[in-house]
Amino acid sequence: MEEKLKYIENEISALGMQITSDQAEKLLVYYGLLVEWNEKMNLTAITDFEAVVKKHFVDSLSIIYVKNMDDVDNLIDIGTGAGFPGIPLKIMFPHLKVTLLDSLRKRIDFLNHVVERLDLCELETVHGRAEDFAKPGVKREKYDLCVSRAVADLAVLSEYCLPYVRVGGEFISYKAGEIDEEVKRAKSAVFLLGGKMEQCRSFLLPGTDITRSLVCIRKVNGCPKKYPRKAGTAGKNPL
Repeated sequence: MEEKLKYIENEISALGMQITSDQAEKLLVYYGLLVEWNEKMNLTAITDFEAVVKKHFVDSLSIIYVKNMDDVDNLIDIGTGAGFPGIPLKIMFPHLKVTLLDSLRKRIDFLNHVVERLDLCELETVHGRAEDFAKPGVKREKYDLCVSRAVADLAVLSEYCLPYVRVGGEFISYKAGEIDEEVKRAKSAVFLLGGKMEQCRSFLLPGTDITRSLVCIRKVNGCPKKYPRKAGTAGKNPL
């Protein structure tokens, strides 16, 4: 256990972050729960301890390359899956008010168990589709920051995510591999949804040869009320 805690501390420190022993312990407990629950449901294809630390924990926290998280009060993680990046961000930045949204009930059950075991305050889990909670009067334009590691085209993700962001806030998409063409294709959709491409930061995930990118989109105008369209439409007919 001590070796694993030290490994977590070293890997997080390599990002340029300070980590307390309590935070390292929470990440280790989170890892244990992930592996335990993964035996009965599909949460992640990655279960090796060092790989989870690098490819899930460090990857989730790499947002610090483009965003000062101390400036963020609340965030929503769309398509959070097993809780990435939302839970590592909550552990390392405990001031955050976090909403985790996912369409699969079993994953929400897992996340609720993690929240209870780690005693994470001001963290809300929501079961449902992104299109359903972005309506006026629900969670529309409520958040400083929306994040997503979901595997979907950027134009589609923008329709799911930008409606949740307040004007002046940001949507940051975690992406893998070469994304220049995807970013170009998404520009018209981003503009239509009230957003503006700010930057795209590509880098090697520390200690790996894995290329990651963070696409930062600023919300500059209100999103037209007709977006997001009804469930399933964005994926079938991207803007």
